[in-house]
Amino acid sequence: MTSDVATGRPTREQPPRRDAEFPDTRGAARGGGEARGWAWSLARFGYRDRPPTSLRERLVPSYTDNSAYTGGGWLPCILVTLLAGFIRFWNLGKPKAVIFDETYYAKDAWSLLKLGYEGTWPKEANDRILAGDTDTLQTQGSYIVHPPIGKWTIALGEQLFGLTPFGWRFALAVLGTLSVLMLCRIGRRLFRSTLLGCVAGLLMALDGLHFVMSRTSLLDLVLMFWILAAFGALLIDRDDTRALAARMFKDGPDATRAATARFGLRPWRIVAGICLGLACGTKWSGVYVLAALGVLTVLWDAGTRRACGARRPYRATLRHDVLFAFLSTVAVALGIYIWSWTGWFLTDNGYFRHWADDRAGLSPDHVLGIPLPQIGMTWVPAPLRSLWHYHAEMWSFHTHLEAPHQYQSNPWSWLVLGRPVLYYNETLRQGTAGCGEQECYRTVLAIGTPMLWWAGVVAVGYLLFRWAGRRDWRAGAILCGLGAAYLPWMAYQERTIFLFYAVAFVPFLCLAVTMMLGALLGPPAATERRRAWGTVGVVAVIALIAWNFLYFYPILAGETIGRSAWLDRLWFGTWI
Repeated sequence: MTSDVATGRPTREQPPRRDAEFPDTRGAARGGGEARGWAWSLARFGYRDRPPTSLRERLVPSYTDNSAYTGGGWLPCILVTLLAGFIRFWNLGKPKAVIFDETYYAKDAWSLLKLGYEGTWPKEANDRILAGDTDTLQTQGSYIVHPPIGKWTIALGEQLFGLTPFGWRFALAVLGTLSVLMLCRIGRRLFRSTLLGCVAGLLMALDGLHFVMSRTSLLDLVLMFWILAAFGALLIDRDDTRALAARMFKDGPDATRAATARFGLRPWRIVAGICLGLACGTKWSGVYVLAALGVLTVLWDAGTRRACGARRPYRATLRHDVLFAFLSTVAVALGIYIWSWTGWFLTDNGYFRHWADDRAGLSPDHVLGIPLPQIGMTWVPAPLRSLWHYHAEMWSFHTHLEAPHQYQSNPWSWLVLGRPVLYYNETLRQGTAGCGEQECYRTVLAIGTPMLWWAGVVAVGYLLFRWAGRRDWRAGAILCGLGAAYLPWMAYQERTIFLFYAVAFVPFLCLAVTMMLGALLGPPAATERRRAWGTVGVVAVIALIAWNFLYFYPILAGETIGRSAWLDRLWFGTWI
């Protein structure tokens, strides 16, 4: 089906006449007949050559749907977000327990609220907190290994609802819900389709790992949120810059002007820098994403200049764009990161807060084999040198973390969900808490929706083809985000790491599956039959993923479930 330009109504497209548009070329190839035969073969499945497009359409492609009926695409995006919010906030305070690493971050967040830095707690603090006693916090500084932004985020919910399971999970549920809305809008902008944008958001709403992390006060979902926000900001910056270029070159490409043009202030790139600073201020793994997205936005600038006619777009980009891109992203991110330690700077009892007061140098005396001067450093304020020392200790912890853990996993196994993480498990006897069998369980298992993730493996292969074989910038952008959040962990084969770190790239996995489903759906110019079969295939995949999420929901949300049903959901021996 296609749309009539004048009326916007769908029109039936007739298949091409074989004898006119695509001559029969079977048999011996004659003077280009092979190419025409290949074109005919593709046409049978609804594909057409792209019609010539204007420079403006190449720079800023039009949306494929009529957004006037959906409020600019906002209405369906909000509906998907409401669904995501409902399932994330439902029984958010259950289980009423301190599950997995909530024992660190929930209490650190409360400490930041009360002291401005991470204090210490007695061993029995968890039981006393669950009983309502929150006065066991001690003022002695505690050694922590992650920056404070994620814990300040958790603290916002605790400020509203107290040091309770609902309170320390509230902010994460908010971010998890908002990230679905962001992904809907990002997908819409990336694919120029409200439908595909909502599909991407729906897939993430139905992902088990994203769901569990949205209901648990750990740091990784906060990291994911700011990475996704930065990616979205850079995507808006790309569209705005290319729209400006379309106005500047309305008369067509101009090699001289394209090589020297300046695109002015880029506020969305600064927003991206702020978001990346907040990501790094949550977990250091955000640094890899900062580097990758910084390179990506520069490559996008080079693509803009090439489209406008520049003969050496990379040279022009190096001259006119790289410095400002660096200042907007890396410099801004560094400033935000240092600002995130404000509570530690303004107080006296933070760990290592006064380490440099009676020292003139830095610690360690080298970084990555590069010697650092240990004399004449008094011009650097003591708090900054103390913070440097603290970071050196944190770096040592992260690079030497090799203590074995029952649920650690190798990053090679993440995409196929080889070893999920058991956050919580409670055994119940018959007649207690709704248990109707001899033995029941309440389980919170941090695992992605298997059908979504396994489809994601295929989708990543498809995107590699689209990027390497067809130079599809959308595939490259998605792979960049996914790779930046995933591939660095391959370098830490001996470190103790877990599957839940993978939530940082879940949005890009959902975008990859969405792009593959878009190809399955077929291009707008495809025949009605081709689109019908494509629609059936897409609906079937989404329905299978939705069923899979609902099937696993009891062991994702800590619902009471009988032993037999519990065992049915543990498909592999490595899952528990």
